[in-house]
Amino acid sequence: MGNQPVKPEDVLPDGAEGTEFGGEYVRKGSVAAFIGNVRALAEVESSGAQRDAIVGQLRELKPALVRIGVLDVFEIRDPEVRALVDGL
Repeated sequence: MGNQPVKPEDVLPDGAEGTEFGGEYVRKGSVAAFIGNVRALAEVESSGAQRDAIVGQLRELKPALVRIGVLDVFEIRDPEVRALVDGL
């Protein structure tokens, strides 16, 4: 993408379900799903099956965020969530 402006359609054309970043396929919606799971984590008990399921989804989604560079550009502000993601 270089030093030119990047439009959403440059990254993911209409109708595409995902694309490759760094040789790995990343589904559309990965960033929104990650954010949704972080928000859900704040709403559940600090232990239990529901929390474990949410953490599992974060674990599955983290590689996609790493591949597209989200965690290189944005910092997770919540210290608990940041520690959790760093440990995944």
